[in-house]
Amino acid sequence: MSTEPEQRGKTRGADNPKSKLTKEMRKQAGKWLSARREAAGVTQAQLAEQVGYRYYTFVSQVEGGHGRVPSEHFEQWADCVGVERRDFTKQLLRFYEPDIYRLLFPGDVAAMPA
Repeated sequence: MSTEPEQRGKTRGADNPKSKLTKEMRKQAGKWLSARREAAGVTQAQLAEQVGYRYYTFVSQVEGGHGRVPSEHFEQWADCVGVERRDFTKQLLRFYEPDIYRLLFPGDVAAMPA
């Protein structure tokens, strides 16, 4: 009898170091996004409306680390919070895709979490 599903579950669970890092990086992204929004003087509801979301709760979930900004909305979100689009994208790539970030920006690795 194969134990493949059982083994697969072990690598995907909460004890998986990569899973823990992903959760932590999403929380950090959420804090960064929240700080940018607040610095811009924009409410979650205003951001949601300007980006085209039906409910502001999506913004709340992202800022709480329970989701991520869809890449097709990076430009709108950046414009709304007053961050240059390239800088916004680079920062979210750092949080959401740290392995790709390290490949693209090897000089910035010192700023990355372990």
